[in-house]
Amino acid sequence: MDAWDLKRIISNFHTYPKWMRTSMWRFMHRVLLSRFGFSDLKFLNYGYVSLDPKCELLKLDESDELERYSVQLYNHTISGVNLKGKDILEVGSGRGGGASFITRYYKPNSYVGLDLSKKLIRLCKKNYSLPGLSFIYGNAENLPFEDMSFDAIVNIESSGSYSNMDKFLSEVYRVLRPGGYLLLADLRTIEENELLRNQIEEAGFNIINEENIVKNILKATDLDYERRYKLIKDKAPLYLKNLSKEFSSLKGTKRHESFDDGSLIYLRYMLKKS
Repeated sequence: MDAWDLKRIISNFHTYPKWMRTSMWRFMHRVLLSRFGFSDLKFLNYGYVSLDPKCELLKLDESDELERYSVQLYNHTISGVNLKGKDILEVGSGRGGGASFITRYYKPNSYVGLDLSKKLIRLCKKNYSLPGLSFIYGNAENLPFEDMSFDAIVNIESSGSYSNMDKFLSEVYRVLRPGGYLLLADLRTIEENELLRNQIEEAGFNIINEENIVKNILKATDLDYERRYKLIKDKAPLYLKNLSKEFSSLKGTKRHESFDDGSLIYLRYMLKKS
C-alpha cells in the first residue's frame, strides 16, 4: 500500500463501517502513545477558536498554553453547565488533558476518565495526581457504573468510532442523574447528523443546544499548524506521516478540505436527561 492509498483511506474514513473506524483509531492511538511523550501531547482533538473578535481570551496557566486550542474545545463544549461540586464522567478521555483541565479549573467533586485503551489509562494514572480525578478502563457501550452516578458526561471526538451509538446513548442516560447533561462534540456528515439527532431524541434526551462549530475547528487547526506539523515531522514514523497529517486535519489534507467545503460538519451538543 503506498502513501496515496493511505491518504484515500483516511479521507473516506467516515464512509467505512464503524468496526473499521474503531480499529483505525486504536491503531493510531498505539502509534501516538509509543511515539509522542506525555510532555509532547496531552490532547487528541482538533481544537477550537472563537470567531468573535470581542470574545475574551480564556485565561490559562502557562503550562496549558502549548495546547491552548485543544483546551478551548473542552471549555466551549462544557460552557453553559455548572460543573463545580458535581460528579463528572468523561467517556473517551484519551491522554487525559481535558480531564486535568476541567478538574483544575472547574473544581468538580469528582471526575472519572474512562477509555477503551489500557495503555492510555496507565499513561494517565502515571502522570496525573489531582484530588478527585481518577481513570478507569471501560467500554462506552457498557459503562461500568451504577444507575444515576453522574451529574454530567463529557464526550469529545470519540463517539464517531462507536459500533452502537444507540447503546452508548442508552448507557449515558442510565448513569446520568435526573436533569444531568451529556456534553458532546464530534464530527459527522450532514446525513449522519440527521441520524444522530433522531438517536438522541429516541434515547430520551432534550436537545438544549446544537451548534455546528466547523469554522471554529478549521481556524484552530490553521493557527496550530506549525506545532502539529513539527510534531508529525519529528515524531511520526515515515510510513505514517501523511496519515498523521490527515488525522490532524492539517491544511492541504483531504480532511481539511472536507471541513472547508461542508461535506463534514462538527457538532457541539448540550443534551439534558429529561
